[in-house]
Amino acid sequence: MGPLRKFAAVILLSWFLTMRAEELKSSKPCDFTVIFNFGDSNSDTGCMSSAFYPAVLPYGETFFHDPAGRASDGRLIIDFFAKHLGFPYLSAYINSIGTSYGHGANFAAGSSTIRRQNKTFFDGGSPFTLEIQTAQFIQFKARTGKFFKQAKKNSYSKNFPGPEDFAKAIYTLDIGQNDIAAAINMMGNEDSKAVILDIVEYFSNQVQNLYGIGARTFWIHNTGPIGCLPVAMPMHNANNITAVAGYLDQNGCVNYQNDMAKEFNKELKNIVVKLRAMFPDASLTYVDMFSAKYELISNAKKEGFVDPSKVCCGYHEDGNHLYCGNKGMINGKEIFAGSCEDPSSYISWDGVHYTEAANSWIANRIVNGSFSDPPVPITHSCHNLLA
Repeated sequence: MGPLRKFAAVILLSWFLTMRAEELKSSKPCDFTVIFNFGDSNSDTGCMSSAFYPAVLPYGETFFHDPAGRASDGRLIIDFFAKHLGFPYLSAYINSIGTSYGHGANFAAGSSTIRRQNKTFFDGGSPFTLEIQTAQFIQFKARTGKFFKQAKKNSYSKNFPGPEDFAKAIYTLDIGQNDIAAAINMMGNEDSKAVILDIVEYFSNQVQNLYGIGARTFWIHNTGPIGCLPVAMPMHNANNITAVAGYLDQNGCVNYQNDMAKEFNKELKNIVVKLRAMFPDASLTYVDMFSAKYELISNAKKEGFVDPSKVCCGYHEDGNHLYCGNKGMINGKEIFAGSCEDPSSYISWDGVHYTEAANSWIANRIVNGSFSDPPVPITHSCHNLLA
């Protein structure tokens, strides 16, 4: 097929999918009964706080008025998804106190990766890789199934999804950022292309495991612009080489880090396409979080936010840095790394994670399918446009 015919075929497919998506928006939405989420700190609603040291204020101050186990001043994107679908906020699977899993469970954990990392919690790692999160879900499904076999009306059943709910669930995945960060740190020691291919292969294996036990609707986020996180920018770290041509883009983001994220996203999308061919009865939506987040960063002032390089919570002055919520001695004086006066005007909460206001902005733009392939809203993502 020549270049012209290929281009025409792409245009035709795009037109077809757009028409189908418009039809779906007016059709009956999916009958989702539960959400199961897998990921890292971008969607962790309490796993790491339950497993290790709990988060402290000012985390959670805006909405929950309590740390609530989230790496933000308030709600995360997954919280806005739950609200949009009419569900309560998801409880972390590992949180055993006062939790209910009637509308799903969250297996995401801060610092988690797709591949296993040679790190402990004390080195900034997480034992809850995607492989472990999937294993926890398999156990969750098996154990809740036993409750319903023993007695359908027992006292546990209202707090857990029924056996029929698992096939009607939406499975959201937002993970990979920490894998890319690790790959960036290893640049020069490993072939980055080979590493990325290995990461997405691990990801594919876990999606296949989920499919094998009944998952059919997948909502898959690619990774965001890691080079736009304030901690990556020269003003917030020792890597002050802004004079090098092409090091930063027009928004002050680190180009080579974003390039690594883009390469990962490209291969992730390729894997999603392969999975669609393997499982034609499943629906796999690929969500371009990179573009959604980069759009916000590029239009920060227009959207009512301050400079995206600014950090709301933490201490960053005269080359001295304290992470959000910590205390430290600086120039002989004890400093508490507290939060800014108005978190809603900031994109970055702590230099790594987004504020509730930014999470809300991003969630509002992706739930309608504007950044999705196929272009379907999350409420209709069980419908397979490509079947």
